[in-house]
Amino acid sequence: MSLSSGHANETTKDEDFEIFLATTPGLEDVLCAEVRGKGFPRPRAVPGGVIFKGGWPEVWRANLWIRGAGRVLARLDSFRVVHLAQLDARARRVPWGRVLRPDVAFRVEATCAGSRIYHSGAAAERIETAIRDTLGAPSSPDAEILVRARIERDMCTISVDTSGEPLHKRGYKEAVNLAPMRETMASLFLRQCGYDGSEPVVDPMCGSGTFVIEAAEIAARLNPGRSRHFAFEKFMTFDAASWQRMREAKSMRVPAARFYGSDRDAGAIAMSRANAERAGVTGFTEFHQSTISELTAPAGPPGLVILNPPYGTRVGDRQQLSSLYRALGQTLASRFSGWRVGIITSEPTLAHATRLPFLPTTAPVPHGGLRVTLFRTGPLA
Repeated sequence: MSLSSGHANETTKDEDFEIFLATTPGLEDVLCAEVRGKGFPRPRAVPGGVIFKGGWPEVWRANLWIRGAGRVLARLDSFRVVHLAQLDARARRVPWGRVLRPDVAFRVEATCAGSRIYHSGAAAERIETAIRDTLGAPSSPDAEILVRARIERDMCTISVDTSGEPLHKRGYKEAVNLAPMRETMASLFLRQCGYDGSEPVVDPMCGSGTFVIEAAEIAARLNPGRSRHFAFEKFMTFDAASWQRMREAKSMRVPAARFYGSDRDAGAIAMSRANAERAGVTGFTEFHQSTISELTAPAGPPGLVILNPPYGTRVGDRQQLSSLYRALGQTLASRFSGWRVGIITSEPTLAHATRLPFLPTTAPVPHGGLRVTLFRTGPLA
């Protein structure tokens, strides 16, 4: 993809650079499959995310299109450093003015691992001073524009965060319940369950509606970044006219399936309905207050039941929750023949209390200070 006009084209036409899409550790391969499926060139999974090469239009498109990435970083430079004076000198040779604007505030964050430069605060300070001196831009601790430096085994990689606010903030969710599943993670769990947008989805403990709304957006081909602002809009490389054309290129369709959420809490249902309205998916989502024992399969072909039930972090909680999981398993086994099930929990014993025929699991992934596992089934008998 190339820009049709503007200085951004002159900046990027001669070279591609590394683009890094961050994700939850353990879900890199799932994100890589999404990135490949969206047509990005030769992505590969690496610890913590996915890398591919491209230019600024690919950066914009990744922020706009990719559902599973937490942020998109553009890698500006990489060099070997062994002491702070060397870092200071090398940072002054980075062509900051090709990307950052002198009239826009920035901040720097650094991490150090296995390197002779071990003080991340001192490293960030040297890079910040180098940018201020060479570019003239002001630094501010609360600036939206973030320069990231990672010094690992004496190699320093300099990147800019092109997203700004984390990408799970789609722009529609004003209301959330306790311990919400991030939209980015929810989309990757849907993908792991084989969901491709062509079948109905049911979440019987829907909370603020994340799984239901995410599934509906996938089915409707709505871009996850369509309703929000990005940090790259304040870069030198930004071309407003080209970005507007990219953003307005519609591929929305009316899904053949419908998407259902229920919860025993009336407040959760009100939240879900409000979030679905802001997301523009009320036409094909339904939310109802009901308990697990009242749950029935909607009319029509089978699809996917997916939920993020309470885990219980204390022993007493787990014992109490076992009966809830047992009831869930009985309801699904007796009323959802032909449906697949995905349950996210930090407690394998609770998952197995459902007595559902789970497929082999992958390694647990971090979520909200815990490590959770996706337990999924094939079509229930």
